[in-house]
Amino acid sequence: MAGCSESPENSPENRLALAQQALTLTPTDPEIAEIYQRTCRSCHSTGASAAPLTGDIASWEPRLDKGMDVLVEHAINGFQGMPPLGLCFECSPDQFEQLIAFMATAE
Repeated sequence: MAGCSESPENSPENRLALAQQALTLTPTDPEIAEIYQRTCRSCHSTGASAAPLTGDIASWEPRLDKGMDVLVEHAINGFQGMPPLGLCFECSPDQFEQLIAFMATAE
């Protein structure tokens, strides 16, 4: 029944390891780091939501395939479980792009 088992990438153990890693990641730019800590981190580093974890490249890849413009639009307007403006009411589109790039690559 190998076809019915979870892939290693989606296993609870792997998700926990990715969440533990995500908790340690912070953008190098101090302004973006402050915004990330205040707004994005609560969903993108805990593994408690369906949000893609910071640094989980496999989860971010299909999202990035849609293009940065689409992801920024989703951040601004909200999408599925993502609240409008991602709780960053003062963020510019450029800041959203920087935050998304960081979360998707952990760089």
